[in-house]
Amino acid sequence: MEFYTKETGEKNNFLALALSSRKNLCIHPEVSSLRFGKEVDGKCHSLTASYIRAQRHSNPNQPVCRFYEEFDAVGRQVPIPSGIYNLDDLKAFGRKKGWCPYYLARYSILHANIVVYSYHYLLDPKIADLVSKELAKKSVVVFDEAHNIDNVCIDSMSVNITRRTLDRCQTNSLLNETDAAKLREEYRRLVEGLKEANVARETDIYLSNPVLPDEILQEAVPGSIRTAEHFVGFLKRFLEYLKARLRIHHVVQESSPQFLKDIYEKVCIDRKPLRFCAERLRSLLRTLEIADIADFSAVTLISNFATLVSTYSKGFTIIIEPFEDKTPTIVNPVLHFSCMDPSIAIKPVFERFQSVIITSGTLSPLDIYPRILDFRPVTMASFTMTLARTCLCPLIVGRGNDQVAMSSKFETREDFAVIRNYGNLLLEMSAIVPDGIVAFFTSYVYMENIVASWYEQGILENIQRNKLIFIETQDAAETSMALEKYQEACENGRGAILLSVARGKVSEGIDFVHHFGRAVIMFGVPYVYTQSRILKARLEYLRDQFQIRENDFLTFDAMRHAAQCVGRAIRGKTDYGLMIFADKRYARADKRGKLPRWIQEHITDGSLNLTIDETVQLSKHFLRQMAQPFRREDQLGLSLLTLEQLQSEEMLQKISQIAQQV
Repeated sequence: MEFYTKETGEKNNFLALALSSRKNLCIHPEVSSLRFGKEVDGKCHSLTASYIRAQRHSNPNQPVCRFYEEFDAVGRQVPIPSGIYNLDDLKAFGRKKGWCPYYLARYSILHANIVVYSYHYLLDPKIADLVSKELAKKSVVVFDEAHNIDNVCIDSMSVNITRRTLDRCQTNSLLNETDAAKLREEYRRLVEGLKEANVARETDIYLSNPVLPDEILQEAVPGSIRTAEHFVGFLKRFLEYLKARLRIHHVVQESSPQFLKDIYEKVCIDRKPLRFCAERLRSLLRTLEIADIADFSAVTLISNFATLVSTYSKGFTIIIEPFEDKTPTIVNPVLHFSCMDPSIAIKPVFERFQSVIITSGTLSPLDIYPRILDFRPVTMASFTMTLARTCLCPLIVGRGNDQVAMSSKFETREDFAVIRNYGNLLLEMSAIVPDGIVAFFTSYVYMENIVASWYEQGILENIQRNKLIFIETQDAAETSMALEKYQEACENGRGAILLSVARGKVSEGIDFVHHFGRAVIMFGVPYVYTQSRILKARLEYLRDQFQIRENDFLTFDAMRHAAQCVGRAIRGKTDYGLMIFADKRYARADKRGKLPRWIQEHITDGSLNLTIDETVQLSKHFLRQMAQPFRREDQLGLSLLTLEQLQSEEMLQKISQIAQQV
């Protein structure tokens, strides 16, 4: 920004900021020390709600958040200075001024030129209604790293309910200390319609409707749930019905209309009051001035489910299972209200904003995304990488030195020879690759089995002579520690190997820049667990609605995750790395063809179906080439342009040609 001002001589009024949850932005010492996001949200609300702050006038000892009070008094009048603010910058600015960074960011969104935040702030209607509803129609929406956007859409519209969820629903405490006058006033507003009942302060709007039904908000609430007592009784009846549905010993799968028919026949609950459930609960919690909303997260989930199941008749399925996938021997019934159609969540974004751009380095094949998201793209383009040297080397290893085929197929998972060959591949690579190696497995269970087998065979001991080994686990704190120590070992020159899982935290969000990732090994093809009933239902829906064959979707899904994993190795023009696909199936045309274009271009016939020894020889040759000095001058005119080159007639012509192709 300073450079821009210096070059142009103009004062810059550009504002860019990031927005995240209270958990990541809170600077209140007591609130920010809490471990879970829901606890932070609940505690924040108990300090900032308008009725809590109103009590402060009569009771000076009533605790409030001094950072929010200061922001409310001063921060709204004084706009945030121009500049680019990440989360740490916002927190530092908040501490300096004594303002709440979270509400400062929420307030400043409307004045910002660029806002960076999670997909959920746009795709999840419960959050979008609170955060993004003021954004202008002419805003340009960019979904970056959008290879997984369909799963984000589905997750934002799906609900899972267990017995524990139902047991935690505290409907009784809703009316323990009710104020009759407050409830009478609320009743009057509800008769007029929900829009009237929803005039609230920003700090009070902590629950939002999961489906954005504008036509519903204009209506009056059905008489059967208008009074608080009737609504709580209605919720209790709904809960008892759900508890009865979870007392099963076999799997049940049904559509939303079937579920609504059954609930009407069993407990006489009609569709209309169910649709109003989420809004009615929101109104009641605000009327009762509930301070700690974390206690009501379970009943909120149930009311969201009620609204969703009664609003959508297509694109959803209900699966009730007596066991969870992870523990198939322990009875733990779960009700999955699963969204099958990702277009339901993204449709409001397409309708509302003028320009929506979906982009990612691993968005391949391109044509499947418009089909599963149900939209007609104005333009589609796939670009190659402009590189001054061949800095990536994809190799497909299909056999061990004993000529046994390498694969993570279910039939060969327990094969001693395959596990040994995988171990030998990692051992050989650890001896020749400098600094860091990241290895990805298809699942946590598979990784645990293979690592245990390597330990018994003495392979781990041999690997550790070359490099230290760190392992990603399902615990976020343990994984953070492993990452930190992995980077430390690479910095110190000892070298390290990080064993991770495709679809895990490491594969999605961590960049292994330069020496942190000189090689990435993908052990097996990361297919999703195909016996999952939810996945089977989704595959059936894709086949019936969008004519996408099951195998095509499963291969597409596996290859986008494999590409995402190996893509961790190249994080810039001066970076270089090996991409090793350790499974014979990658050599097939149907698998290779679904890899991104910039990886496919570097796969030659000589890099297919290699043995471990051949892989080692090719890797040595590649690493020796990459170790040669690489100067800035080598990039000029190719991957780096001077101002003169950029403004030259030839370059301008080239740019206009590319623009026309797009």
